Amino acid sequence: MSIKVKPVSKEFAREHLLEIAALRIKVFKDFPYIYDGSVDYEVKYLDRYFKASSGTFILAFDENIGNKIVGVATALPLVEEDDFVKKPFLDLGKKIDEFFYFGESVLLPEYRGRGLGHAFFDEREKVALSFPQIKFTTFCAVQRPVDHPMKPTNYQPLDEFWQKRGYQKDSQLTSKFEWLDLGESHETEKNMVYWLKSWNR
Repeated sequence: MSIKVKPVSKEFAREHLLEIAALRIKVFKDFPYIYDGSVDYEVKYLDRYFKASSGTFILAFDENIGNKIVGVATALPLVEEDDFVKKPFLDLGKKIDEFFYFGESVLLPEYRGRGLGHAFFDEREKVALSFPQIKFTTFCAVQRPVDHPMKPTNYQPLDEFWQKRGYQKDSQLTSKFEWLDLGESHETEKNMVYWLKSWNR
């Protein structure tokens, strides 16, 4: 299987926006996000990466299927994120210009276990460290109850993978994100907790 993971221009990402949105909707239906997605929501959400001067799209392409997009990851400096993402850092007196924020990383199930998750982190960290002021990379993950009724019996959280990448959970840093869960009639708040990696620069 020949898969290429690389940053793409915003112009390329915009040209393939509907394909990227469909991919995200499909992957995020699974636990723990159980997201009942829509193209309208995705287009609005992803717009932050197009507007940000340093918004970044990393795509995974299957070269054996006409360069089909099979995964996507996003990133941007924290200073360019929405206020509700920056707020927990500001509340703790963090210098947000020292942080690079990684958005979601999604990959079709049949392509997992092949090192592509590491490739997404490698590429985003490379972008982050191209900014001399960046001392931390960070992302957040949804916190579902351990007894959530939609949690699969074989569910394996990604905590160990993230820890191996050098990230540590900081329970002081939390935000509320809103989206529509499967089976819901309206969007509800979800608890998100941040993971950080220090680069000691």
